[in-house]
Amino acid sequence: MAAARVPFNVSLREATQRKLQKFSELRGKPVGAGEFWDIVVLTAADEKQELAYKQQLSEKLKRKELPLGVQYHVFVDPAGSKIGNGGSTLCALRCLEKLYEDKWNSFTILLIHSGGYSQRLPNASALGKIFTALPFGNPIYQMLELKLAMYIDFPSHMNPGIVVTCADDIELYNIGKFEYIRFDKPGFTALAHPSSLAVGTTHGVFVLDPFHDLKHRDLEYRCCHRFLHKPSIEEMHQLNAVCRPGNFCPQDFARGDAVCLHLDSEYVYTDSLFYMDHNSAKKLIAFYEEMGTLNCEIDAYGDFLQALGPGATVEYTRNMSNVTKEESKLIDVRQRIFHLLKGTSLNVVVLNNSKFYHIGTTEEYLFHFTSDSSLKLELGLQSVAFSILSYIPECSGKTSCIIHSILDSGCSVAPGSVVEYSRLGPDVCIGENCIISSSSVISSVVPAYSFLYSVSLRKNEHVKYSTMAFGVQDNLKSNVKTLLDIKFLQFFGISFLSCLEIWNLKVTEELFSGSKAQFSLWTARIFPVCSSVSESVTASLKMLNAVKSNSPFNLSSYQLISIEEMLLCKDVEDMIAYREKIFLEISLIKNKPHLEVS
Repeated sequence: MAAARVPFNVSLREATQRKLQKFSELRGKPVGAGEFWDIVVLTAADEKQELAYKQQLSEKLKRKELPLGVQYHVFVDPAGSKIGNGGSTLCALRCLEKLYEDKWNSFTILLIHSGGYSQRLPNASALGKIFTALPFGNPIYQMLELKLAMYIDFPSHMNPGIVVTCADDIELYNIGKFEYIRFDKPGFTALAHPSSLAVGTTHGVFVLDPFHDLKHRDLEYRCCHRFLHKPSIEEMHQLNAVCRPGNFCPQDFARGDAVCLHLDSEYVYTDSLFYMDHNSAKKLIAFYEEMGTLNCEIDAYGDFLQALGPGATVEYTRNMSNVTKEESKLIDVRQRIFHLLKGTSLNVVVLNNSKFYHIGTTEEYLFHFTSDSSLKLELGLQSVAFSILSYIPECSGKTSCIIHSILDSGCSVAPGSVVEYSRLGPDVCIGENCIISSSSVISSVVPAYSFLYSVSLRKNEHVKYSTMAFGVQDNLKSNVKTLLDIKFLQFFGISFLSCLEIWNLKVTEELFSGSKAQFSLWTARIFPVCSSVSESVTASLKMLNAVKSNSPFNLSSYQLISIEEMLLCKDVEDMIAYREKIFLEISLIKNKPHLEVS
């Protein structure tokens, strides 16, 4: 299971709370030179996503939720082939150079990869992973604010350059009171976290130069011989990446998504974010301009970092085992990057007292927000955050989590479920392990393990609504090549073909949007388009309940849309306005004594 229990770390909580407090003091205020990032960049997958991000940034600045006097940018990937986060990095660097010319050489820049459609956490699909709500703060923190808070000490202790990170992970660390992470060496510098060997197989692993000190410290500056991307356990041993405990006691240093390391465990150092200086960035820009157009997916970690360090070899460029789509041009591009960066140093900041958490799947999201997880304790996540409800969920063990929502008296939310940006009527009953997002549920029983997410649509100049509805464990990325294989797709644990029969829908190519080369739940036109949020929720819930009870429900009388199409015609302004209306209502009545607001 991805989200296994790790021990609560008191020192991490104290260090994290200090960073959050420091960031809170900067929200809505102009920052001084060197006090904060000069530039914060979000990457977007397409123009629709770019517009959504720009609108949300604008709202945040208006509401004074971010530090002021900072340049916030959204850079969109070029249309055409997917280029991966490596391609997005190249594109963003080129955009910065065009905008600022030689001036950007003196800037500290945070680059957050936030493109992609969050198929594993679809309630982040319309408005973006970097704008995922977190259950704490007033106003509510989203992943963007958390990233900015966790990196609050970086800008004042780094040379001009770029820190590259992703939108759906959280790094918590504690170092000495008067110590700081410094990004001040030429080339690349990466953070490293002690992890189990099993975790190393799904991340980047550093092969560090020998360490001669008798005792490990919370913060160490090390040189990296080479970098391995998602290596096997055998490769880690063969290439000397594996560390043995000795004097080092790593029981508190497991990654957030791994089982706790035992005293006698072998361990490796795995990656999170990295920094590059401007000279390295300029090399990459020159390469990108020379290429003209990228026609393959490049990984910023696997394809940049594997070229670094004195032990780097060209063999990895032909390894396609971790590639989602094999491209004939990828080997050539990788080899050119390898020769471009070969000889560049890779410095590593080892954080022995740190954890790395990932919140990119429905399973991880529910676990960390509703269970007594170490992240919940270390970050101070709440069971009720800026919401109105007539009961207080139990605070021990598994609980529900309510974020920026209004719940009428008489409704109930079972433990293990998350409700965000939603309204629940008096007779609503939410089963366990559900995710309810941006929805208005009037009077319904929502089955356990259900996922509901309402999206505003702009169709023919009119605003309409549709609600994604499926099981939280459904795999929206799973696809089949032919219509005959539709039976192998699963909807709420049942063959998708059986579901289509229940809904009176015929299996045709027209049932699916986009490319006809493959078919999936993501492209299935099965979700009703309605005139209001509550109507769309009611219709989609009827779909779910029909499948659960194996009783017919005629979907053919509705106009139907796929998730893919929802994202193409989403109305971001209406979605933001819906959240704003809930915000104002909570703000107006939150001091009434008979209501519980957190």
